[in-house]
Amino acid sequence: MKPSIVKAQPGDVEKDASMILQKQMMAKHYDRLTSAPETGEKVASTFVPGNLNELLMCFDLVNNLPEVNAIQSGLRKKSGGYIMEAERAGHSEDVCTYVKSDIGMMLKGNIGPNGKELPKPDVLLLSYTGCFTFLKWFELLREQYKCPTIFLQTPYVADGKITPNMIQYMVKQLKETVIPTLEEVSGIKFDIDRLREYLRKSAKAEDDLVYILETGKQKPSPIDAYFGGIYYIGPIFGAFRGTDDAIDYYRFLREEVDKRILQGLGPITPEGPMGEEKYRLVVEGPPNYTSFRQFWKMFYDEGATVVSSSYTKVGGTYDYGFRHDPDRPLESLAEYCLGVYTNRSLPTRIDMLSDYINEYEADGLLINSIKSCNSFSAGQLLIMREVEKRTGKPAAFIETDLVDPRYFSAANVKNRLESYFQMIEQKRSGKGAAA
Repeated sequence: MKPSIVKAQPGDVEKDASMILQKQMMAKHYDRLTSAPETGEKVASTFVPGNLNELLMCFDLVNNLPEVNAIQSGLRKKSGGYIMEAERAGHSEDVCTYVKSDIGMMLKGNIGPNGKELPKPDVLLLSYTGCFTFLKWFELLREQYKCPTIFLQTPYVADGKITPNMIQYMVKQLKETVIPTLEEVSGIKFDIDRLREYLRKSAKAEDDLVYILETGKQKPSPIDAYFGGIYYIGPIFGAFRGTDDAIDYYRFLREEVDKRILQGLGPITPEGPMGEEKYRLVVEGPPNYTSFRQFWKMFYDEGATVVSSSYTKVGGTYDYGFRHDPDRPLESLAEYCLGVYTNRSLPTRIDMLSDYINEYEADGLLINSIKSCNSFSAGQLLIMREVEKRTGKPAAFIETDLVDPRYFSAANVKNRLESYFQMIEQKRSGKGAAA
């Protein structure tokens, strides 16, 4: 039995059935979000890393994720115009392009990917401090919407260890600030047993997500953990963690991936099943979304599969053992916020990337440095050199941007990738050392 592949129209992009399901889930969520003014539901804007989706659901709040809105704008080729609009309004070229895309979209009517206006948030919830830009972003939104703003301060895990004091500090904030404010905004009394049930569902979906991501250790890998991984992480990193829909999606995806393993097949690309797997890569950094398909094609045309990536850990490092725990509900939320990838120090990131190269038997590390994302890009040259030293595998550096089309040079990226694949071949043959 062949794995499910959906081809909508002749010449269109081929997708796994799970990719179609994911898009349907996202469309359903956006319809719910844009219908909030009519249904009377209240909206909470928050961010992906460290988001408290299970807690928000306890208050019947609809989750709106500004950086996901920016990603959707990038994929739909709209972010460039939004960014220019934000720059005309006075925002610097060096500001994160997620922010400028979001601000520009707001200035142009705040139309979401379903063609309907996104509602004004009833509350802003910032539960993560690994990226300082998030703080400034919500300051701008607070000025615009004049709504309550909650800041759950997350200590930076500088030495790689989450301490009891860090957890207690965050639980205190949850009890004394976050939950009371959400009760006031929503008019709903907090029910810890309701939270426990959502956390139980989260952990079940997280188990399947980890299984799926770790199939990248297979040869050939049945998944692409960077480009395909964007689809895989969408439901659990956003508005669906803690729901039956997430459990069903990851069970469905797991079955789909298992079918490919049984048949010895690689991932599905936009142009059909992956051909021969020639290169196995670990990738650090987010992708470019404005030229997403073109970017991906540069890899699969060369037979390169990404077997593991740091970006699929930005919303949770579940493969290192964390699960949301219904027996320790508030402590579990704190540990989740503390452990996301971008709240980890450079030495910890180096450890993780080195482990991935070794455990997934990758040929090397590729860093996609994002021009406007300091949270990811700071220290990446150091990461590259240190990972090379530890693993003995070659590393390379390319540069693009998140959603600004001005900073994606296809020719430059392609040339660098081709040079990198040649470097891998030389390393394999013993004719060259990692440079």
